[in-house]
Amino acid sequence: MYLGALEDKNAEVFSNRRLVITVVILVVCFGLMGGSIAMRNRRSTPPLIQQFGNDIAGFADGIVAYPVNAVQGVADSVSGLMNAYTENRELKQKVSELAQVKVRDQTLAKENKQLKAELKLKNSLTDYSTVSAAVMSRTPSSWQQQLVINKGQTSGIKKNMPVLSGGGLIGRVAEVNKTNSKVELLSDTSESSNRFSIVINGTDGKSVNGIITGYNARTNELIMGQVTSTAKIKKGAKVVTNGMGGITPKGLYVGKVSRIGKDDYGLAKKVYIKPATNFNEINIVTVAELND
Repeated sequence: MYLGALEDKNAEVFSNRRLVITVVILVVCFGLMGGSIAMRNRRSTPPLIQQFGNDIAGFADGIVAYPVNAVQGVADSVSGLMNAYTENRELKQKVSELAQVKVRDQTLAKENKQLKAELKLKNSLTDYSTVSAAVMSRTPSSWQQQLVINKGQTSGIKKNMPVLSGGGLIGRVAEVNKTNSKVELLSDTSESSNRFSIVINGTDGKSVNGIITGYNARTNELIMGQVTSTAKIKKGAKVVTNGMGGITPKGLYVGKVSRIGKDDYGLAKKVYIKPATNFNEINIVTVAELND
């Protein structure tokens, strides 16, 4: 009986002790929770575990964001290159168009200048009729000898008619076809070329007559050779046709005296003449016919 009462007492003590431990544990847990909340509210730095989680999340975000940003950068670069290529192509096209416009303007300006010279020439020609023509072709092999114009028999062109351009004499018609003609230039140095008879007025009132005997392509000068006249010729004196032969009108302007020299033997003078027209730049011509 005594043993039974002792066992009951021990069971009661054990039960009370377990209740106390449970209460203590609950109090401690609630205390820790409250303290944790209070510490979190007071601290500016997150707890260690939260810091670690934030670091992991940030690292993962960086790993994902790097290739995305790289792809975006490549796409932006490709887009920039394509835009630059398009703009470059458009600018090149505009530069090409501007160059073409510039060349066209220069050509038109040159033609306008030549047309004005031809108009002025026509207004000064009163004793013969004229026909305007354009240069059709000019071969490199005979560039200094001849050219072909777009007027022929149907326009009244005849052989040996004088041809002018840029205000001065450049040659004569050597061959006539129905719709075009071949012009023999003053710069033709071949033996078969037909020479022009010219005259220079000396400073002493005397006239020096002669013929065009040659052409210096290097200096662009016509040559009147075998001049035996004692008349004084001044540099800059005008040279014109003297009208001998009955085909070429008298007084057609040829050029100006540029210098005076001696022939190979020193017995006669050579007169060098700067032509009125540049033989390398002839596009429009005027064919003259002496009126009866």
